[in-house]
Amino acid sequence: MRWVAAPPPGVSGPRPVRPPERYTGPPAYPAPPRWGFPNLTWRPPTTVPGTPSSLPTPVERMRMLSRNAVTILWFLVGLSAVAAVAEFWRYALLVISRTSALDTDVVMMSDALEVIASLLSVVFGLMAVGSVVWWLLIARQAAAAESGQEPARASWQVVVGVLVPVLNLAMAGSILAEVEHAVLRRPADRRPRPSRLVLAWWAAWALNEVLMILVIVWRFRDGVQAQADGVLLSGWLNVSAAVLAGLTAVVVHRLTTLLAPVSLDRLRLRRVVAVKGAPEFTGRPPRPASASR
Repeated sequence: MRWVAAPPPGVSGPRPVRPPERYTGPPAYPAPPRWGFPNLTWRPPTTVPGTPSSLPTPVERMRMLSRNAVTILWFLVGLSAVAAVAEFWRYALLVISRTSALDTDVVMMSDALEVIASLLSVVFGLMAVGSVVWWLLIARQAAAAESGQEPARASWQVVVGVLVPVLNLAMAGSILAEVEHAVLRRPADRRPRPSRLVLAWWAAWALNEVLMILVIVWRFRDGVQAQADGVLLSGWLNVSAAVLAGLTAVVVHRLTTLLAPVSLDRLRLRRVVAVKGAPEFTGRPPRPASASR
């Protein structure tokens, strides 16, 4: 059997087809129009003023946070190195003072350098800890989004494992190894194996914390020799802090580069260098005589 569809009775026929209108030239306006498209041909659509822009992705946020964290960390490297020089200078003055008198100006300069460098190191150290922890949380989200896997730990576990003393001796390195494992897009069922850079960072982290605990305990001892030893230990603590800050900056930059190798800053500059194979411009066609202004 063959079915044939037909309109029911009483229904009007098909709509008449309108003939195409004849082109009479460009439109005319009694005054210059005030509307138009913005002159943003080479920009992404989300950067046009007045249009809704989406929130930055975790990769973009991670790249921005990594720049801030790396800058703060390198400042901390310089301040910690200056603080270490000040502590070793003070220890040298203590040794010299055993057999001869010291110049007052030299002692005042040593004290001023030690106090200023130590205070700035503490301030930049707190800023570095906050920026690196923030970067670590966003990096975990970015790595999970790129690999399609859930993070191995909750965010609060990461914060506790990094900031709680003594506990972070074992937890900080394992958390960073898990982030590196996810950034390298390795299988989730495989045990994370930290690279040599992460192992070096882990060793510097443990050494710095052990020296910090030793310096705090040593400050409670009495005696001139105990105070002199505390100054020497403070110098080595600043040296370890400078090494740790430098390794942290390298680790943050490496993991960010592995997860997002191309920076958006390099793709933002778009310009026409040359046009090849385009037809030559022969001029505007003549305006029809029937076109209205």
